[in-house]
Amino acid sequence: MAGGRRQAPPREQVLAAAMEMIAERGLEKLTMAALGREVGMSSGHLLYYFRSKDELLLQTLEWSEGRLGAERALLLTRTATARERLDAYVDLYVPDGHRDPHWTLWLEVWNRSQSAAVDAAARDRQAAIEGAWHRDLVALLAEGVSRGEFHAVDADRFAARLRALLDGFSIHVAIGLRGTDRTTVLGHVREFLDESLLADA
Repeated sequence: MAGGRRQAPPREQVLAAAMEMIAERGLEKLTMAALGREVGMSSGHLLYYFRSKDELLLQTLEWSEGRLGAERALLLTRTATARERLDAYVDLYVPDGHRDPHWTLWLEVWNRSQSAAVDAAARDRQAAIEGAWHRDLVALLAEGVSRGEFHAVDADRFAARLRALLDGFSIHVAIGLRGTDRTTVLGHVREFLDESLLADA
């Protein structure tokens, strides 16, 4: 009603604004006060909803992962060979480049999770993010093996090793380590997959 209290913006709008700020200005510029100005809320009001900056960052990561998960589901269910879909999975996994906002946020959330103040429930939520990527990869590898496209590998073990490789390379890309740009990394990963998986190699 006229003269009444202004309604807080929807949660998704706040999380989208946080992600946009990370993309445009870097994580160091994302403060509760700056985000509050962006969405028309006080920092105190944001803390009422999110309790802490750690919780804001984790919810923003979960929101971003939800969008990536939907994109991943589409590419994994499209009509294509298992190898083509595996390449698409890798393309989605590896950062776009130095300071990729999603990976910048991912690294910050995991770094903060080392604090004794972070509870088990928050760590479980982070593990759920990793679990979704892992399960999709295991299913894709198992499908490729069953169709005879891939060598007979243990899908769960291979997925764990492949994701460790992807994480290592992706961190290098995200922090801008010289000699590990996205194109170079994708080349290394595809060469590894050719040598390790292709049934006719």
